[in-house]
Amino acid sequence: MSDAEPISWDHLKSRQPSDAERAALQAELIERAVAVKQRGWDDYRDVWSAGDVAGVAYLLGDTALLEELEEHEGAVLTRYAGKLYGFQGARKEIESGLVGTQAWFAAARKKLDRATTQPGP
Repeated sequence: MSDAEPISWDHLKSRQPSDAERAALQAELIERAVAVKQRGWDDYRDVWSAGDVAGVAYLLGDTALLEELEEHEGAVLTRYAGKLYGFQGARKEIESGLVGTQAWFAAARKKLDRATTQPGP
C-alpha cells in the first residue's frame, strides 16, 4: 500500500476564475473567431480542441458546424460556464439558466462585430 497522501481536488472545485482570466478567455475566443472569418475553418478545425471549435462556432453563429459537431447551444454554454465561473460557480450559473454566460457571449459578439467592421488604414 502506498504512503502517498490522497489527492484532494477541493481547491479546484472552489476556485473561480478572475475577471482578468475571463477577459483573456473572451479576447482569445474573439481572436480565433476573427481568424476563422478571415481564413475559414480549414486551418483551425483539426488544430483546436472540439470545445474550442464549438465555442468559436457558437460565437460566429455557425449552426451548420455546431450540428456537424453534434453540439447544441446548451452544451456550449454549460462548458463555458465552467470556464467562466469555476466548478461551484458553474453549478449556480446553470441553475440560473446560464444568463451570465449568455451575456458574456453577447458582449463577445459585440466586440467581434466591432473588430471585423472597423475600416482599414
